[in-house]
Amino acid sequence: MIDNNFTVTTTVDATPEEAFAAINNVRGWWNETIEGTTGTVGDSYRFEVPGAHRCTMTTTDSVPGLRLVWHVTDAHLSFIADPAEWEDTEVVFDLADNDGRTEIRFTHVGLRPTDECYEVCANAWGGYITKSLHDLITTGTGDPFRLDSTFETELHKHGNTALIKPRP
Repeated sequence: MIDNNFTVTTTVDATPEEAFAAINNVRGWWNETIEGTTGTVGDSYRFEVPGAHRCTMTTTDSVPGLRLVWHVTDAHLSFIADPAEWEDTEVVFDLADNDGRTEIRFTHVGLRPTDECYEVCANAWGGYITKSLHDLITTGTGDPFRLDSTFETELHKHGNTALIKPRP
């Protein structure tokens, strides 16, 4: 069976519980402007890159050290024809011990290669998971979207500038 969802894996020198705690520190690796809480089933937070992208994530599964699932609602990506492309998708983190290290398997269920935002979103997710989250876990400092960042600075950070086509 072919998995058509976006998936990226990173392995860190940390326990699954330490990795799980870092994933729940979304302000430390994904976006400093997040409003709300994560980690416990029913928790909800809002992610936003002003003028470009926003969504609400609600925790639907939370097993410390093993699995975390966020359901995406109120999704809006202003740079594609169908701005609700992320609506009703899921962001899944599966953690596993791997010889004393922790493997984090990130899957955005519903983000498929045929989606208009796939290339841009996969590139950004890849950077946030394999660099920012990885660094937060291993060094204590991630590289999230900052309070003074813009959509353009994030595109440059993740090498996406050639992938965005202006919307008419």
